Amino acid sequence: MTVLPLIFTSGLASGINAYAVVLLLGLLGRFAGAESVPHALERTDVLVAAAVLFLLEAVADKIPYVDTVWDAVHTVVRPIAGAVVGALLASTDPGSLNEVAAGAMGGTTALVTHLVKASLRMAVNTSPEPASNIVVSLLEDLSVAGLVTLAIFHPWLAASIAAVLLAAGLLLVWLAISRIRAFRARRRERRAARAAEAGSYAGQP
Repeated sequence: MTVLPLIFTSGLASGINAYAVVLLLGLLGRFAGAESVPHALERTDVLVAAAVLFLLEAVADKIPYVDTVWDAVHTVVRPIAGAVVGALLASTDPGSLNEVAAGAMGGTTALVTHLVKASLRMAVNTSPEPASNIVVSLLEDLSVAGLVTLAIFHPWLAASIAAVLLAAGLLLVWLAISRIRAFRARRRERRAARAAEAGSYAGQP
C-alpha cells in the first residue's frame, strides 16, 4: 500500500501539532502494530521527548498571545517535523515514494497548515475572552488525534478529510484577514489616543 496519503495527512497534522503526530505515530506503531510506522518513532526516548513537548504545547497553545509566540517559534519546527516524518514514512515503503519527495511533501503541507493555524489563532486572539483559545486548541488536538489514527487504518479516507479541512482553513484565513486588520487598526487608534491624552496632560501648566 502506498504511504502517500499517510504522508499528506501526517504533514497536515504536523502543521497543527508536530509533537502529537510523533507521539501518536510512535504509540500506534509500538503498541497497535501499525506496520507503516517507522521504528525510529517507536523508540522510548523519542516517545518520552514527544510526550513532554506535547504537554508543554498543550499548555502554551491555550493561553492568549502566548500561543502566537509559540506559533512563531514553530514556524521552523513544524515544517521540519513534517518533512522528517514524511521521509521516515517513505522509508518503510521504498517502492511508493522517494524519501526526498516525501520529505518535501510532508514539509510543505506542514508549512501551509501551520500558516493557516497561526493566522486563525491571531484572529481568535482578537476576542476579549480566553475561553475561545481553549476551545479552539482542544478542537485542534482532537482533530490531530483523529486524523493520525484514521490515517493508520484508513489512509485515503483520512487524506480526503485532511484535504477538505485544509481547504476550509484557507477559506477561513481569507475571511479572517479583515478581522485581523480591524483589530490592528483599533489597537493603533487606542495607542494614538493614549499618546494624545498624555501629550495634553504634559502641556497643561
